[in-house]
Amino acid sequence: MNQSKEFTTISTEDQVLTLINVFTVDPANQQKLIRQLQKDTAEVIRKLPGWVSSSLHASLDGKTVVNYAQWKTKEDWEAMVRNPEAKKRLDAMHQLVLSSSPHLYKVASVAHI
Repeated sequence: MNQSKEFTTISTEDQVLTLINVFTVDPANQQKLIRQLQKDTAEVIRKLPGWVSSSLHASLDGKTVVNYAQWKTKEDWEAMVRNPEAKKRLDAMHQLVLSSSPHLYKVASVAHI
């Protein structure tokens, strides 16, 4: 994926790893979690090798936040999880969530209008 892009692209041609993490939250914490994820990404995650992009999605009922993040490789993502500063941020972020369900994916198909 071209690092000069200023937006997330979803394509079967890009050889990136996709992390989709679904967070269940108390509606009172939805915006707090989004702000925390934005801050952590800006201050730590985006500086780590292999990070490509992150997109956050807020459910209309306030109970869910989805993080759609792209990494160059599975190894880059695994290194982020082991990084001491990132781990500290992830542990703190989990104080705001009821549960999370992270899974790694590759893009299998894309349809456009």
